[in-house]
Amino acid sequence: MNSLSESLSTLYSKFSLEVSAFVNEPESKEYDACRFKLNEQSIVYRSAKITPKKAGQFVTFWKRNIEGITEPLHENDPFDFYIISVANETKRGQFIVPKSILIEKGIVATHAKDGKRGFRVYPPWDTPTSKQAEKTQKWQIEYFVEISNRTDFKLAKELLGLE
Repeated sequence: MNSLSESLSTLYSKFSLEVSAFVNEPESKEYDACRFKLNEQSIVYRSAKITPKKAGQFVTFWKRNIEGITEPLHENDPFDFYIISVANETKRGQFIVPKSILIEKGIVATHAKDGKRGFRVYPPWDTPTSKQAEKTQKWQIEYFVEISNRTDFKLAKELLGLE
């Protein structure tokens, strides 16, 4: 079972959320890229990848503009949350990050900032190797939900604005 279908069945089904408007993004299929709605919330979804030389996991965050050039998602793009699945051999979880935080952190492009086409996420089980990575992990952890027999469903509901 892939990370999205697993989280839909084990995490989001607990909240009776309806999945609709599901669209795969074939250009980033190696990251399980897709968009969908959870009830009325618009979701951009990716699975992050472990890379061999750095702590954390890498995830993409781009679209093609009308000229066919890749660019970061923009504050005017229609989405509410970016959900990123992460896993290693024994642990799984998701970052459920609201668009407003991605704007604040300079990941989503605005008229004042360029945004990012990809970035690293640091699940709690990873040990960052630089001060910047430690700082990044610190804010990201606030939006992390472990998917296990200890899943914090209350936190997941709060992150999705359901509480």
